[in-house]
Amino acid sequence: MDEFRIIAEIFAPLATVPFAFGLTDDAAAIPSYPGFDLVVTTDAIAEGTDFFKHDPAGSIAQKALRVNLSDLAAKGAEPRYYLLNIALPEGMTREWLGAFATGLRADQDLWGLSLIGGDTSRTEGPLVISITAFGFVPEGKMIRRAGARAGDGVYVTGTIGDSGGGLAIFKREKHTLDETQRDYLVGRYRLPQPPLDFGAALIGRASASVDVSDGLVADLGHLARASGVKLTIDAAAIPRSPALHALWGDDAAAIIRAATAGDDYQIAFTASGHDAVMTAASEAAVTVTRIGRVEVGEGVELDLDGRNLPVPATGYRHF
Repeated sequence: MDEFRIIAEIFAPLATVPFAFGLTDDAAAIPSYPGFDLVVTTDAIAEGTDFFKHDPAGSIAQKALRVNLSDLAAKGAEPRYYLLNIALPEGMTREWLGAFATGLRADQDLWGLSLIGGDTSRTEGPLVISITAFGFVPEGKMIRRAGARAGDGVYVTGTIGDSGGGLAIFKREKHTLDETQRDYLVGRYRLPQPPLDFGAALIGRASASVDVSDGLVADLGHLARASGVKLTIDAAAIPRSPALHALWGDDAAAIIRAATAGDDYQIAFTASGHDAVMTAASEAAVTVTRIGRVEVGEGVELDLDGRNLPVPATGYRHF
């Protein structure tokens, strides 16, 4: 298939809004939404780094999309549209592309999204997928990394480290997990579960927010730096799944590994009203855990049983 047939037959059916023009033009024309700000984010994933060659095409597509939707959720924005840039290596089949599009369609239907454009090209290297996602937030209400204040609590959604555990299994780390535990961790690596329905609920409740992509400690460090504060984290309070406990154990090294593994795509945030946060979490059916506090100072401190844990590497580094 050539580029134009791929666009027309595989991707154009995903362009469900009229201002995408069926992907027949050079650009889309997003209409303005009075009273709302447009929030834009972009992320890329690459074969061998973020997924493996033989991963299902549909889950690769969904991971590429969800790592961007996670950013929007952390800003309190509701996702609406996305651009897809994909560089295909030789040997990609129509069947693979069809399964890839099916994965995108499933997430579009789940969250009310539409493809509005992008680019399709070839590469002599590995498969690379880049998505730019667009969402809307009430005017002036986007939740930034800056804004945390001394006295706020530090919170995180979901569980931390599961994706890192799944990656360790893919890399043949020895383990004694049963099939259910193994499949859970591998599933978390392949297919992130960002709490998209909770993001908008943080508006007016969270003072600062960031999605957890490079690692909990690393991303909290970004928030602390932007806010000009210190975050003191109770290491024992960091939520970890039973499967991850079974894989890595429960000592200090295991906690540090989970907190620096990355690829979690949960939301870490600060807030002053604990009851309001927990009520919002209950209404959204999202697990939220208070893991620390905001103090005067700088950086992130990980404490366990009254002692500071040294963290040599706070998270994933791209370079």
